[in-house]
Amino acid sequence: MSLLKRINPFSKQNNDTGFGTNPTAYGGRFINRDGTFNIRREGRPFRERFNVYHLMLNLPVWKFTIVVLLFYFSINLLFSGIYWLIGTDQFQGIIGSTPWIRFKEIFFFSTETFTTVGYGRVNPVGDGANIVAAIEAMSGFMSFAVATGLIYGRFSRPKAHLVFSDEALIGTYREGARGLMFRFASYKDNHTLTNVEVLVTVGLQVQENGAPVYKFYTLELERARIESLSMNWTVVHPVNENSPLLGFTAEDMENADVEIYVLVKGFNDVYANTVLQRTSYTFREIRFNRKFVPMYRESGTTTILELHRLNQSVDTE
Repeated sequence: MSLLKRINPFSKQNNDTGFGTNPTAYGGRFINRDGTFNIRREGRPFRERFNVYHLMLNLPVWKFTIVVLLFYFSINLLFSGIYWLIGTDQFQGIIGSTPWIRFKEIFFFSTETFTTVGYGRVNPVGDGANIVAAIEAMSGFMSFAVATGLIYGRFSRPKAHLVFSDEALIGTYREGARGLMFRFASYKDNHTLTNVEVLVTVGLQVQENGAPVYKFYTLELERARIESLSMNWTVVHPVNENSPLLGFTAEDMENADVEIYVLVKGFNDVYANTVLQRTSYTFREIRFNRKFVPMYRESGTTTILELHRLNQSVDTE
């Protein structure tokens, strides 16, 4: 792979990205498509790096649900095992005649104690069973307090609710003008962002003094801010005499290991807070000689934003 030796000298270099310049120290992309940083930390104990609260806030809904259900089942199975070891003779109201049925009754007694429901047919009479039931009841309401906090945190956490196009395009966007384009839209009803700003940076590998280095450039945009994001926004970087991408071909993009970093920031009225979202496009996700098609249409007195057309594009040549 031959590296580029020269970048447009009129480009505006950005040395404040927080990324280093040594390409041998990086693996893959800098930022994942979902906005997370492609990095794994080592050198400190796992218990110091791991944060259960942060993990539970960021798990997908289906994983969060499974974790909660598994915890509920496991903790009740644990207490049921303790009750079983203490002995079912420390309970009254058990009517099962086989060990399996008696264990099921103990398990359901555990779930009723853990949730503080307490239906009443099976209840502890021995000291050991009563002590364990008291501990379980305390564990139950503490666990539900934690779960309630997590659920509230997941629902109330400010989010941008943006969806980005799968690819960035390079093509003619108006007569005589060629540019790099990608677009995004707010997909949640009643979540209109205001004072929306976008910052786009390109990272690429070049040859300098006989060695490969990463350089970063802030891309000038036709429009870097809009007042309200009620529809979609196609972000355009004109590939002109000031662009570091001037003259680049698809092969040049690959040789330079190009990655486009995107940061969007705006004010979400629903959360009454500033929100942001990141994403990136590598050279594999940049297509040449394409442009996006409109993704809205008129329907009587209403404008329809067709989110399913976010990735649709056509040839420009």
